[in-house]
Amino acid sequence: MPVYRYKGYKINGTATEGTIEATGFNEAVVKIKSQGLFAEKIEEQKLTHGKAVKKISKASFLPIFTRNLSILLDSGVSLTDALSSLSAEFSGSERELIISIKEGISSGASLHSSLESFKEIFPDFYITMVKAGEQSSSLDRVLKRLAEYLESQASLKARVKNALVYPVFMLFISSAVLSFIFIFVMPKITRIFKDTKTALPIMTKILISISSFIADYWWLLFLFLIAIVFVLERIIFVRREMVDRFLLKLPGGIIQSLYYTRFARTLAFLLEGGASALTALKYASGSTGNREFQKRIEQAETLISEGNSLASSLKGFPPIFIQLVSTGEKTGRLFDTLNRTADIYEEDFNKKITRLIAILEPSIIVIMGIIVCVIVLSILLPLFQMNQLIK
Repeated sequence: MPVYRYKGYKINGTATEGTIEATGFNEAVVKIKSQGLFAEKIEEQKLTHGKAVKKISKASFLPIFTRNLSILLDSGVSLTDALSSLSAEFSGSERELIISIKEGISSGASLHSSLESFKEIFPDFYITMVKAGEQSSSLDRVLKRLAEYLESQASLKARVKNALVYPVFMLFISSAVLSFIFIFVMPKITRIFKDTKTALPIMTKILISISSFIADYWWLLFLFLIAIVFVLERIIFVRREMVDRFLLKLPGGIIQSLYYTRFARTLAFLLEGGASALTALKYASGSTGNREFQKRIEQAETLISEGNSLASSLKGFPPIFIQLVSTGEKTGRLFDTLNRTADIYEEDFNKKITRLIAILEPSIIVIMGIIVCVIVLSILLPLFQMNQLIK
């Protein structure tokens, strides 16, 4: 629920200000008047600096904030005191965000309603879980589970990024080396060959032509690369479903293993937190970020609403996934089974990404080596010819 800040006067003429929780502006006016106050200014409470919330990195802030808040609450610290302590640990926009949340709670708002003003940082499922924790007086335990979930998701993303660091670095170095050769080395070699008027092998002629084109039209190549990036961005934006469909069909099943891991982990977390199957599916579907995958979940939601079980509703999922879910439903430990399912697919994903990197690393080195050998041969062959002529 939104929180409104007001400034005005009491009946005796004393200036006053504060905040009040209301569903809308009109309700805020009514509530303020019911307290015997005359408001001259009412506005919805926002982050101290409107755009500052956009500067906060949700991926790094949210797990730390949730973990530390759960620890403080578990230690018996009150919510407002815990938020005050946390605001001292952060700086800049993050500190302002925590202070704004604390102000909302101090004015009588609940934690989940205070978080609703900052949905750019706190996703819907997060707010829903916090609300459930407040209603069941188990906010510290819910926050602890939220922290564990966010940390596991962050760890998964970090492994993907770390696995790609070396191949990307190798590609960058290879591109830099080749650019240096074509722009700085080859023009000097070309001048030597032209001065000697030696007949050049076809391989050398091709290399010189490529070098001359890059040296003369580097700006055109640069514009071409920018155009490619722009076109790819447009394709991803306009043809998002086509791209998502393509990702699901990539050979090796790496992307699918990643999606099944995220989906199962999120679904388990939400079900363990007391969410219904429909609510859990709704939020879990967004954990992959793939619209084609989300369509499968929407079909499952429809089937569940018609009275089908979760396992029978997961059309298009791997048989082992459906079998494990079915077992969990029969034994009454669905969230445990889903966590185990997530572990299986996460292990599978780790193995596949490790194999992929093991193939990519030597492949990049071999390709780079072949290119360098071709360049070296293209330079050496004319030199050998010149040496034969001199003899």
